[in-house]
Amino acid sequence: MRRIFSVTPIHVDADELARRSRRYNELAPDGVTVELVDAGPDAPSQLATEADLQASEKAVAAVLDGIEGYDFRLPDCVLDPGVPAGERGMLQVVVDKLVADGHKVAAVTRNQVIADELARKVAEYGHGASFLGVAVLDLDLAAVADTARWNEAMRSALDGLAARGATAVINGCSAVEVERTEGGPLVVDPVADALRLLVEVA
Repeated sequence: MRRIFSVTPIHVDADELARRSRRYNELAPDGVTVELVDAGPDAPSQLATEADLQASEKAVAAVLDGIEGYDFRLPDCVLDPGVPAGERGMLQVVVDKLVADGHKVAAVTRNQVIADELARKVAEYGHGASFLGVAVLDLDLAAVADTARWNEAMRSALDGLAARGATAVINGCSAVEVERTEGGPLVVDPVADALRLLVEVA
């Protein structure tokens, strides 16, 4: 049995934590369990500013510090906040594999702040040459739990990303249920792919 410890990048209420936990349980491969905890009141309520990103990084790192007894520590965020030194977060695991498979990669995110940080992280991981940018969906935080609304906005962005040459598009929020599409770029659910890939390479 593989055990994964995860922490939200923002402070969420009990209902949202339960929703995210159910999603992990549904996506976890056989033989994998995921324990998801809230980042706590020191974490921001959403990622909307640079200060939010910094607070998220600090809060997640504080929770992960000293956590032992798990096979992986995987922050519940595609921006990889607070990943312990020497380990890989969700985005790095996923983008490493996509680039290795020959994809030209793009992403969609809820807002520009998240878009800029995601692009910065991809470049930091050494994949800037294979990254074609981010389409910003301009959605509020409530859309994260609204599958239909998020996926409708994402579908409208896919044609533009495909026109740039993207063959794989990372959904830039780990808490969204991704609807697969027919034709066009591969739409990547970072949680599903990261869970699968971590187990495969372990």
